[in-house]
Amino acid sequence: MLSFFRRLYKIFYPPVAPKSSDALRFGILGAANIAPQALIVPAKSHSEVIVAAVAARDQKKAEAYAKKHGIPVVHKSYDDLISDPSLDCIYVPLPNGLHYEWALKALKAGKHVLLEKPSVSNAAEAKSLFRHPILSKPNAPVLLEAFHYRFHPAWQYFLTLFNPEDVQEVEVMNYLAAGIFPRDDIRFNYALSGGTLMDFGAYAVSTIRQIFGAEPTSVKSASFRPMPEGFDKNADEAVYASYEFPNGGTAKITADLQARGGYWAPGMTKDWPRLAGAFPTLFVKLKPKEESVDGGLVKVTAKSIVFHCYMGPHLYHRLDIAITTELKDPSKDGKVVKSEKKTEYKKAYKWQDNGERKGEEWWATYRYQLEEFVNRVKNRKGSGVWVDAEESVRQMEMIDATYEKMGLPIRPTSNALE
Repeated sequence: MLSFFRRLYKIFYPPVAPKSSDALRFGILGAANIAPQALIVPAKSHSEVIVAAVAARDQKKAEAYAKKHGIPVVHKSYDDLISDPSLDCIYVPLPNGLHYEWALKALKAGKHVLLEKPSVSNAAEAKSLFRHPILSKPNAPVLLEAFHYRFHPAWQYFLTLFNPEDVQEVEVMNYLAAGIFPRDDIRFNYALSGGTLMDFGAYAVSTIRQIFGAEPTSVKSASFRPMPEGFDKNADEAVYASYEFPNGGTAKITADLQARGGYWAPGMTKDWPRLAGAFPTLFVKLKPKEESVDGGLVKVTAKSIVFHCYMGPHLYHRLDIAITTELKDPSKDGKVVKSEKKTEYKKAYKWQDNGERKGEEWWATYRYQLEEFVNRVKNRKGSGVWVDAEESVRQMEMIDATYEKMGLPIRPTSNALE
C-alpha cells in the first residue's frame, strides 16, 4: 500500500531533472486542461524537455495559465507561438476541429508536433496531414498522435499474452460518470468535431485495432444515445458498436461520457451518475485449442484476459489471465471428464528487460510517451513503441465508418484542408 501511494505522489509531483543544454523547447497551443498531465508535469522529470511558451485566444487566461504552471513566455496568438524561433516542438491540445489546421501550420514552420488524439476530424484530414509531402523530406519534423496508453509497459506486456490471429472476442467498456463534463462541453460540439466516439470512443477503437493487429472487415452494428433536447443532435453522448475482423473474430465497444445507473432499484437510481466500471476495462477471449491426449481423450484449452484500467495503468491496473483446461471423451459425446481453471494476476509498471529500455515505476503513460517523442526527434532507438502515420489514417477511417453506420454525419472537414 505504501508503494502505491509513493508511486501516485511521484506521478503528480515528480522529481525535477536538471535541464540539458540541448533540451527541446515546447510551446503549447491553448490553455488546455489536459496539458498539465500530458506534458507539463511529465516534462519536469525529463532532462531534455522544457515547456517554454504558451498561447491562448484569451490573453489573460494564457497569462494566468503560464503563471500557474511556471511557463516563462506567453505569446499573443497561436501564429506568434508557432513562429517563435526558440521553440523546437509544438503540443496541440486544441478542440478536435482545430487539430488539422494548427498541426499543419506548425509542421510547415519546421516544428515537431505532439498532437492530441484524435489526431484530426476525419479520414480526409488524416490523409492530408499524415501523408503531407513535408513529412517525407529529409530531416522532416516528427508528428505523433498522442495515444499515450500504448507507450506504457503494461499495454506492451498485455500484447505479448496472445497471438492476434487467436483472438475470438473482444469487448471494451469505457464509462465516465455523468456530470464530470457538462453537456455544453466542447466534447459534445459537432462543429468542433466533438462526440463521445471522438473522445472516450477513440481509445476503444484504437485498442481493438491493436489487439487484432488488423483493420476490421466491417462495422457490424453501431448505435448511439443522442444528446438531450436543447443540445447538439449531431453529437453522440454514448456509442455502442461491433466489428468483424479478418480472422473471424469480433469486437464490441461501449463508450459513455455521461454514464448513469447501474445500481440496485433501477427505477429509483437510473439517473444517478454511474460509478460501476469507473476504470476503463477490456476483455479478450481467445479461440479454444484442441489436442488429442492419452486415453483417447481430447484436451481443450481456453484462455481469456481482463485488463482493468487499461487507459491509465500508471495509476493502477491489473491483468487477469484465466486458463481453463477441459478433458473431453469423444466416445461419450464429448462429455467433460475433468475441468480445471487457473487464474494469474499480473502488473507491469516498468519494462521487464533488465533496464534495456528506460522507465520508472512512477512514470505515467504520458511520461513514457514523452520519452519516445524525444527519442524520435533525436534519432535514438528508444523502446520501439510508436504510432506511425498510416495507423493514424486507419484510425480515422474506422471512426468515420462507425459514424456512417450510426447514421450520424462524419465530423466536419477544416476549411484549411489541402
